[in-house]
Formats: sequence, structure tokens, C-alpha cells
Amino acid sequence: MKSHSRTRCVLVCAAFIGLFSVFSFRLIYLQAIKHDEYAGLAAEKHVYKQIIHGERGTILDANSEVLAHNIPVQTVVADATHLNNRQAIVDLVSAELKLPPAQVAEKLGSDRRYIVVKREVPEAQAGALREKLRAANLRGIYFEHDATRIYPNGSMLCHVIGFTDFDHRGIQGVEASMEEYLHGQDGFRFIEHNRAGQEIVPYRGQERPPRDGYQVHLTVDLSLQNIVENEIDAAMQEYSPQKATIILMRPQTGEILALANRPDFDLNLRAEAKPEEMKNRAIIDMMEPGSTFKIVAAAAALNERKLRPDSTIFCENGLWNFGGSALHDHRAFSYLSVRDILVKSSNIGAAKLALSVGEQRFYEYIRRFGFGERTGIELPGEIGGLIRPPRAWSKISITRIPMGHEVGVTPLQMTVAMAVIANGGKLITPRIIKSITTPEGKTISSLSPVELRQVISPETAREIGDALRGVVSDRGTAAAAAVPGFTIAGKTGTAQKVDPRGGYEQGKYVVSFAGYLPADHPEFVGLVVLDDAHTSKPELNYGGLIAGPIFSRVAEKAARYLDLEPHEEIRKAIPVQRVEKTTPAERIRKTGSAERVALTNASRN
Repeated sequence: MKSHSRTRCVLVCAAFIGLFSVFSFRLIYLQAIKHDEYAGLAAEKHVYKQIIHGERGTILDANSEVLAHNIPVQTVVADATHLNNRQAIVDLVSAELKLPPAQVAEKLGSDRRYIVVKREVPEAQAGALREKLRAANLRGIYFEHDATRIYPNGSMLCHVIGFTDFDHRGIQGVEASMEEYLHGQDGFRFIEHNRAGQEIVPYRGQERPPRDGYQVHLTVDLSLQNIVENEIDAAMQEYSPQKATIILMRPQTGEILALANRPDFDLNLRAEAKPEEMKNRAIIDMMEPGSTFKIVAAAAALNERKLRPDSTIFCENGLWNFGGSALHDHRAFSYLSVRDILVKSSNIGAAKLALSVGEQRFYEYIRRFGFGERTGIELPGEIGGLIRPPRAWSKISITRIPMGHEVGVTPLQMTVAMAVIANGGKLITPRIIKSITTPEGKTISSLSPVELRQVISPETAREIGDALRGVVSDRGTAAAAAVPGFTIAGKTGTAQKVDPRGGYEQGKYVVSFAGYLPADHPEFVGLVVLDDAHTSKPELNYGGLIAGPIFSRVAEKAARYLDLEPHEEIRKAIPVQRVEKTTPAERIRKTGSAERVALTNASRN
């Protein structure tokens, strides 16, 4: 009997030992072997990494006027595993956020732990939703701090500033090129929720604070930009061109003071913008420049000392057969000095200037002026234009290229080339970024002029500049570009518009004027380009009659804003007065006989 009892006790004890051994093994298995796996699952269920976005840096003009900044908003998100009353939440969220209930229900219908319900919700609206969710004891909806990019000036400088996407990444303009400075660095925080979906603050884990983006100051002066914007809008209204560009640049440093293109778009309504409106035509559009390009041929001939400014060249009385093709001038010129070839804008004279230095040497000067390569401005998408080497030229190319045909240049390249004449012969890299500063105000980068090379001698630049003064006179093709009280140097251009299918479009022209003020010590270089301007009469479709007066109005207002001192001799000779804003036809009727002859006989230059 005792033997059986003892056996049963042993069996019972063995059973308990076996049972507890299994439990112990299971406990060890869960606590030790599977600890990391189950800890991860627990963390995944209750702990998540919250990204703390660094605020994007602001963009400011040269005088610290705000061009792009942020306003705080909230991103409404949901954790589907925490939703306690899905239908009630759908009804409340859709009503407060003004979203279709079906859309909200579809988003919340999954089992995902992170669902973006709506971005860029104003702080007040998000606060109201938060309170109503709390009052109704509804869980599963959370709010993340965010910011939205605001451009207070709308379309002004739209092609320079650019914009960002939903992830606050720069897409175009300075927003894209300065992304590494503007974006900053995001931080993070590991937070834990209880079963009710509320954060357990004492259990808050590792945290790294964000670093806000740097401030980027542009070289652009918003007051000068406003002058340019108003004048380009007036030109669009008066001439209805297909597109237009105006640029102001400081020739000694390369600082872009103002830049505007048309068509344009509102940065705050970029979703509505068309692709054609978003192109920065100053750096991505190629054009045949027309006679503004004649400064290259003249500079090459003078710098090589093949000719002097007063050397005369026979201009064939307006018609010259070369290489089996006829080259025409707008008037019958016999002998013209090198200076007057620019003043009168003789095509034949410019061709003979290029011939005097030869194809290879002339090509080298074209490249030395910066054509055929990017200028290096801090804006994305710039092209280098199209300059073919002499081996790809035809027999007549040496006579066509000097007058701005058979080459493709950007408006900015043409502005930089004119700056070479204005600053004593140096090729300067154009700059749009003045400085970059930290949120604490420490400057980490600032503008310093970048001189690429000495293109021509200072003496040659002065000689070309003297000739360009004559262009803006009663003797030249740009009398309408004059600014009372100042000496202006500049060159007109009118090029027949290239047909994408080949050849040229009949009756369509790209008109331009490039010049600087004051001629003795230039404070700025300006370029005005209008593509396919519409005029009442074909004989008015010239750079001197359309682009010239626009430059005059821009330059006069810019000189007044910059408080430039009028030239003493000119000031005594004529009273300084506001330039009248008139159409070319009205200006022809109002001008004296000498200017009338210059205007009506102006070439397509």
C-alpha cells in the first residue's frame, strides 16, 4: 500500500516537475531567446519615430526684404490600429476638414498605422478638430507640426525664386539650387502610446532636435525688380509679344539686380501654371541676337590691332556679293569708320571686320566673350547656347555670324557680353546669391566677384564704348534709348525669328537693346528682349524703336532709385525731365528732324 502511495507521489511530483520545466523553458524562450523579436513587435505597436521637420530657410532680397518664408500648419494623420469609432471619426473629420466623407472613409479603411488625412491644415482649424475629438473621446487621429511655403510677392521673381514640393524640396530656381542650405536637417523623437493612443511622456525615448535651414540673400533689389516688372508688363500690354525678358546687372561684380520674364506665373498658385509660363527664358531660351552681336566683331578687330576706331571700310554701297550670296545693308553706305559701323549698324562693315581677323581668330573671340558655355549663375537649367566651330561653317558664315546670325545665345549671355565692354574688358561670372547666413546670423558664404578672363584690353573696351555712345544719339539706331541727364552706351538688335522647321518666319522678329549707364562709370548693364512684338506698322518693328524706349524708361527710373548723379555737361545742356512714355509712332511724330531720320532709317538692329 505504502509502495503504491509512494509511486503515485513520485509520478505526481514528476508531472509537476515536467510541467514547470515546460513553463520554465517557455519563459526562458520568450524572455531570452525571443526577447528582441517581441520587444520589437511591442515597440512597433506602441512606439514610433516622430520626425521633427527643420524649418526651411527664408529667401530675401539684397535689402533683406522677404521673398519666401514659412507659416506654421498641421498635418492631420491617423493610426488605423487606434481608431475606436471609425464612423464617428469619419463624420467629424470630414466635416471639420471640409473633405468628402467617402474620401476620409477610404483612407481610414485600411489597417495601416500611418495615414495622411490632410496636409497644410491651418493651426486654428487643427486646434478645433483636436478639441472636438477629445470631447467625443475619439482616438486614432494625430497632428504633426509642419509649415507651408509662402511667396508674399506672388509672381514677382517667380523664375528666380522657384518653389518646393510637398516634401519641402526645392524644384526650380534658387529653391532648387540652394536646397542644401535652405532645407536644413530634420530631427526625430521616439514616443510611446498607451492603449488609448495617448503619448506616455515619461517614456519618451531618444530625441534629436532639428536644425533650421539657412537664410539665402539674393543680389536682386526688390525696388529695381519692381521697376522692371512694371515695364515688362507695360511692354506686354502694348506689343503683345510671345515672350519677353529684361535683365539688369552690375558689370563690375556680376550681381543680378533685377530679372523678369514673360509669360510668368504666381508662385502661390503653381499648380495652375502652364509649362511655358514656368521657363526661365533668360537662361534657357536660345535666340539669334542680331546686331547686338556686332560688338564681338568690332572688339576682335580693334583688339588685334588690325584696324583703328577711325579706320575706314568700304561698305559696298549697301550690297555685297560674297561666297555666291548677297549681303545687304539697310541703307547704302560707302565708306564707314569702324566706329560708325557700330553707330550705323552696317552688316557689310561688321562682316569685313570679322574677315580682317580670320575665321579661327574670330571664333576664339566669340568663345572668349563667353558664348557657347554656361555663364555659371546659381540657377538650375542654364544652357550654353550654340556656337559652331569654324570647321562646321559654310562659305558665307564668316559674313553672317558677325551680324548675329547662325549663332544661338541666351539673354543672360548677351548681358554678360555687354558687361565686358562696360567693365574694361573682363568676363565676370553673373551672380544671383549675395550671401548665406545661419539662423543665428552668422555668414557662411558671401558674394565675391569671379573674374574668368580678360577678354579684350581696357583700351579696346573704351574704344568700343565710345562707339556705343554714338548708337544712342541722333546719328545712331537707338536715339529712343536715351535718358535725359545721362550718357548711354548700347547696341540695338533685330533678328528675324528662326523657324523650328528650318529657315526663318516671315514678318516675325526678336528685337533687343543692350546698354549701360552712365557710359563713363557704368552702374548697371541692361538688356531688353521682345520675341515677336506686334506693331501697327512693319517699319516700326526694330530694336531701336521698341526695345530702346523700354530700356530708356527702365534706366531712368533705376538711375533715380540708385540716386545717380546726372552728367554735369548734359545737365546744363538740357533740363532733366521724366521720359515720356509714348509709342514709337508717337515718338517719331514728336521728335525733331535729325532724330526722325535716325529713327525711320534705323536698321533691323
